[in-house]
Amino acid sequence: MSTRATVKVWDPLVRIFHWSLAIAFTLAYASGDEWMDLHLLAGYAAGGLIVFRLVWGLIGTRHARFSDFVRRPSAVIAYLKQVVSLKAPRHLGHNPAGGAMIMLLLISLAGTVLGGMALYAVADNAGPLAGLVPGGGYWEDIYEGLHELFANLTLILVIGHLVGVLASSLLHRENLVRAMITGRKPKEAA
Repeated sequence: MSTRATVKVWDPLVRIFHWSLAIAFTLAYASGDEWMDLHLLAGYAAGGLIVFRLVWGLIGTRHARFSDFVRRPSAVIAYLKQVVSLKAPRHLGHNPAGGAMIMLLLISLAGTVLGGMALYAVADNAGPLAGLVPGGGYWEDIYEGLHELFANLTLILVIGHLVGVLASSLLHRENLVRAMITGRKPKEAA
């Protein structure tokens, strides 16, 4: 049991968003073509969560705002080099690599959702994009390919995210999974 003093970092909305999006993506990915109602519901939930996160990234609490963790690519690369040398500085909020991962995940998930909505519109003439996206002929194959490409890219990014959380937890001797549940992190580095 840690006796280090903690400080509140992640607000309840960030934590609820994080775990809800993880569940929505997992359900959507696992249900695929087998359980279309669940797949659609989970996909729409993911889409709504992404919209929420984009808004919360602009007006949310300090560590939820994009301005707190989005960094230039050169800063992300420099941080990753520090991680490899086991000399990466601890960040109370997201580190530069974590911030980049958030943005990549949001972009990839948005591509997954939009590709799925376009596919649904063309294949079943249903959903919010029905009648709004080009259809017929090869369009269905294009949308299906984009949807699958982004879904698989998202899965790869999720695995990278988990590896990064594990590496950062070990490097800085703090439990980042617990922090995303409780909202609290140790005030000082170990």
